[in-house]
Amino acid sequence: MRVFHSDSHVVPLPPGHRFPMAKYALLRQALLQTGLLRAEELIPAELVEVAELARAHTPAYVGAVLDGRLSEAEVRRLGFPWSEALVRRSRAAVGGTCAAARVALEEGVAGNLAGGTHHAFAEHGEGFCVFNDIAVSIRALQSAGRIARAAVVDLDVHQGNGTAAIFSGDASVFTFSMHGQHNFPFRKQPSSLDVGLPDGTADAAYLDALYRHLPQVLEAARPDLVYYQAGVDPLAEDTLGRLALSPAGLRARDAFVFETAQRRGLPLVVTLGGGYARPLRCSVEAHLGTYRAARAVYGR
Repeated sequence: MRVFHSDSHVVPLPPGHRFPMAKYALLRQALLQTGLLRAEELIPAELVEVAELARAHTPAYVGAVLDGRLSEAEVRRLGFPWSEALVRRSRAAVGGTCAAARVALEEGVAGNLAGGTHHAFAEHGEGFCVFNDIAVSIRALQSAGRIARAAVVDLDVHQGNGTAAIFSGDASVFTFSMHGQHNFPFRKQPSSLDVGLPDGTADAAYLDALYRHLPQVLEAARPDLVYYQAGVDPLAEDTLGRLALSPAGLRARDAFVFETAQRRGLPLVVTLGGGYARPLRCSVEAHLGTYRAARAVYGR
């Protein structure tokens, strides 16, 4: 299984910043140490071309990010201080998803140890998301004639508002978001299908909803490629989650997504998404669980 990473593009953040940048390197190390991935399967992500970003974002927004011309209000909304390192990291995260999607079309499955930046809109970023990697990737593949239709299965605890907005009114992309109804973003954007869950939702109710809706989503979407936003912030220990899934519940979630896509012969690309547990190792272990489930289903 080929997986792309952006660890060579480090973003220094102020002390006490709540975004756990360290989890990316910890996860990559753990994937190698556990043998879930071999060194040759981990591939450094290249920076996405600027022209590709403009497929999903306005030229004005792309230019403001690249040139450091975001206003103070835009930087606050983004949640990160602007830096050239942030620009490189963000472009690498998009590049990783674009590369993983191309590989998934050839090999059935691939992943990106970053990405899932689903709060980035066409004209602005927010919630730790600069550019929308999934949207850019879909538009690039459609433009190249590699795919006609796509499905976004977003199981991060936060609604994929940016992705929903970018593809609003576009019947070629089915956006499915199952999330905490009362969590960020507090102003939701309508996806093709939204399933909002109450605070404290645990394994049984969560999995029942997923088992009911996912097959219907893939039937309606008729996708050439599935993007799985596999955030692990529904975990009970997550500081930003407000749901109550156990590690076993997350593993069952991941296994069902992979098995359902594979049974239908649908190629799938995995993006990392959120994970903000304390201790951080809980999030890292949950992300490892996603890749254990992928190995168990795809066997490569």
